[in-house]
Amino acid sequence: MPAPAGTIEIGAILDRHSPEDGQAALMPVLQAIQETLGYLPVEALEQVATHLKVPIAHIHGVVSFYAQFSLTPRGKHIVKMCLGTACHIRGGKGVLDEIQSLLGVSDRQTTEDGLFTLEVVRCLGTCFLAPVIMVDGSYYGALTPAKVRGVLESYREGKQP
Repeated sequence: MPAPAGTIEIGAILDRHSPEDGQAALMPVLQAIQETLGYLPVEALEQVATHLKVPIAHIHGVVSFYAQFSLTPRGKHIVKMCLGTACHIRGGKGVLDEIQSLLGVSDRQTTEDGLFTLEVVRCLGTCFLAPVIMVDGSYYGALTPAKVRGVLESYREGKQP
């Protein structure tokens, strides 16, 4: 049976959690929806609030607090650019400028083709690779503007390095 108008198909995710679980189930439910849909649509948050009996204002507070959650669609590939101290000192700003120029987006934006979302982060925990980016969980370090260009082109061509 199709979902009623204004609802998102997250029933299978909600069915794994009892309404009595309430706030204890909130993070796992939000993470599963984010993983399934790529973001957290408002309609899905409303369904979560109803199912878990958690106020929608509380859910919005959680979603806005944790950087892992997005209320807008994200790209197929998530590019995380580190601008922590080591990356900054070793030329991270130049690498970031090149990424922004190549993709035509700023922090937390997605390319028009839906291929990339750029996220500027303060630390990826790989200072020895500085400057470093992470694309979909893979790290690329000792970057220069020319090297990052090659990394992004390989993802654009579907030939991840």
